[in-house]
Parts: sequence; structure tokens; C-alpha cells
Amino acid sequence: MSSKVYFVNLRTRTDKNNKISKIRNLFDRAGFSELIQPNDLTAIKLTFGERGSDGYINPVFVRQVVDKVKEKGAKPFLTDTNTLYSGSRHNSVDHLLTALEHGFDYTVTGAPIIIADGLRSENVTEVQIDKKHFKKVKLAKDMVSTDSMIVLSHFKGHEMAGFGGAIKNLAMGGAPAVGKKEQHATKIVVDQNTCVGCAKCSAICPEKAITVSGKKANIALDKCVGCGECLTVCPVKAIGMDWNTDLAAMLERMTEYGYGVAKAHEKRIGYINFLLNITPDCDCVPWSDAPIVPDIGFLASTDPVAIDQASYDLVNKQLGFSDSFLSCNCEAGADKFHGLRSHIDGTTQLRYGAEIGMGSRDYELIVL
Repeated sequence: MSSKVYFVNLRTRTDKNNKISKIRNLFDRAGFSELIQPNDLTAIKLTFGERGSDGYINPVFVRQVVDKVKEKGAKPFLTDTNTLYSGSRHNSVDHLLTALEHGFDYTVTGAPIIIADGLRSENVTEVQIDKKHFKKVKLAKDMVSTDSMIVLSHFKGHEMAGFGGAIKNLAMGGAPAVGKKEQHATKIVVDQNTCVGCAKCSAICPEKAITVSGKKANIALDKCVGCGECLTVCPVKAIGMDWNTDLAAMLERMTEYGYGVAKAHEKRIGYINFLLNITPDCDCVPWSDAPIVPDIGFLASTDPVAIDQASYDLVNKQLGFSDSFLSCNCEAGADKFHGLRSHIDGTTQLRYGAEIGMGSRDYELIVL
């Protein structure tokens, strides 16, 4: 059975049909008002972006969703969880400061911020899911305690997941550090023939699992949590993993975690994907590379699999920017995410999400 995905493009010549009004209209047409009850504690799940990046969702856009939730008599708050890797969101103090620096202030968004897994990512609860990889998943307690949720996702490429959308936002973003470790559970390896001993990986490793001796990096696998931060900084791409086996399993584990967050809310979740500034990397890295395709628009659905599938398809229909990180597949209709990283099949998220009952890859695109 197909799911409904609502879409608005970015064209407008009037103040009555600008991006602000389009987001509010999407909220209504997708039926999100029916998900929210008066006095609900409603989580607005999003990512505030790593310090140095600018690909995160515009706080003014977030304000529109906050206001729509308030119209239902609910009590919205902005939320995310701390990162597994070191950086500007590794604990709640730094995380809140980064959010404020990026414009997610109460005066702008109209909602307070609560970091759902606590000061040092120790606010944890378990949810039973009984799937292939996990019987139970470890989630951020304050994410599970909410009454309803609207998930706002910046759709983009990703260095380990192929792409990041609603499923990944739920999964990694709904988990504390211990849950993120369970999702990764992937061995990182160093190609000694390629390594130049620059020590950038050692400096950034949150677990101090990497040492450099004899001008070569070495990873202590008993300390490594598989967060993949070292992959993003290696200048010669000497660090990797078993892309054929480890990564596919990681994407399944990630999808099961997303399923767990959705299950905890008994499907009282709405999803909006923002297809703007579609960068090759996650907003978790401290930079934002040039977009790989033109801006497209906004999508909304109550099905996380369907909205990610529709987003994936819309990106691939575009002409890619040849002066971007895309190495190939710039033509319209070609797979842009394989053009970024041919060794990653990000559609594993979609396939497995449909398999475990998280949603449907079949969708009806309703253009507003």
C-alpha cells in the first residue's frame, strides 16, 4: 500500500505563497494537526549542526512548525541528543551553546531546547522491538517520554549511511551514546600503505583509540566505538571499514533504532524533509561543502520510509553540479549518492525499513 507524501517546490511570486506559508500549509495538508493533542509535550526533533557547518535547517522555518504545534494547545520543545564523536555537541552544555550560536534561540524559534539524553548522555531507557539485530534498543529517555513528535530533517549525503534523512534523524538522533555505539559496532581499519602519519585521526578520536608510531596510525579495536569521525578528517582516505559487510549491517541496525523511536510514540509522529542546500556530508562535520544539486523544496508525510524514498528520487532527478563533490552521475536521473560514494548503498535503510514494517517505499507524491 502506498503512503502519501506531500510536496511543495520553492517557486513563488507573492507574499501569500512564500516559504513560510508553504511550510505551514504542508503541516496542515499532511494531517499533522491530528497527531497532536492539547497539552501534549511535543518534541520538534532536529539537528542544530556542528560548529563550522551551516547546512542545518533555518531556525525561521523551525518557528513555523513550533507555531503550528502551539495552535493545537500543545507545548513544543526543540530536541536532539549528544554526539558520540568529539565536537561542539558532545555534551549538553556545548550542545546548547552551539544551538544558540546557530540561531535556535527562544526569541527566534519560540520553543525551549531540551537535550534528550542528559548532560553526559546518561539519560537512557529501553524499548522492546524484537528485530533481527536487537531485541531492545537503548533510547534517550526524554525523547521517549514525549507525547508526540515532529521530525525535521535536512536531506543530504552521508559518509557512512549514503544519505541522511528522516530514518537516520530518528535513529542516531534518538539514541544516547550507548545506543549510537550499538548502531555503529563497526571495525575501523587503517591502510598502512596509504597512511601518511599526519595524526589528524588521533587528535580527533573521542576514545583516544588511535596512536601514531613510525609515521603510521594504529587503531586499538578494543577502544574504538566505530563512530567514523576519523574517516571525515583523513586527508588521504587511508581509514575505512569493510564496506561490503559491516556497513550494510550498520544500516540495518540504524534502521531498527529508528523503528524503536517510532514505536515508542505509537505513530504520533510527522516528518518534514528539507531539500535545500543538499550537501555531500552530514551536518555533523564542522564544514558544509557545496551543494550537489539545486534546491528542490519541502516534503511532509507520516511515513519515514516513504518520505526518504521520495526525497531520494527527487534528488536523483536533478542535474548534478559538476563542480561539486560529485565524481560522476551528474546527469538527470542518475544516482547522485552513488556518485558521491559508490561503495555505499544507502537504500538499505529504505529496503530494511519497509521489511520490518517501519513504512512503505511505495508512495503517492501529492504536489501542492
